[in-house]
Amino acid sequence: QVQLVESGGGSVEAGGSLRLSCVSSGVPLNQYCVGWFRQAPGKKREGVASIDSDRNPKYADSVKGRFTISKDDAKNTVYLLMNSLKPEDTAGYYCAADVLPCEFGGGWSAVTDYDYWGQGTQVTVSS
Repeated sequence: QVQLVESGGGSVEAGGSLRLSCVSSGVPLNQYCVGWFRQAPGKKREGVASIDSDRNPKYADSVKGRFTISKDDAKNTVYLLMNSLKPEDTAGYYCAADVLPCEFGGGWSAVTDYDYWGQGTQVTVSS
């Protein structure tokens, strides 16, 4: 059974930091394209960052320079370190895994390309 479980969300003030974790069981994340997505109320789910099997990262323009995606193959875990958080970063954050390379299909941020999804973790940033 495939399961992705996110953790690390919470409430912080603007300028603060959080580190999200995505732990996998049943999916070898070191072989997959793994993405972090977010969805705010009333908005579409959007790609935040991805990392491929060679550890190449991709970022949305809105988070470049503030967020860092990384992975620990031994722990089968992907992280999203979020610094300099802004109120507009408030959303539910989801990790997802795609069996195909990140650049295939619609690209790393294409929601429909991903095969497995976690349940999400809430991030709230207050001004």
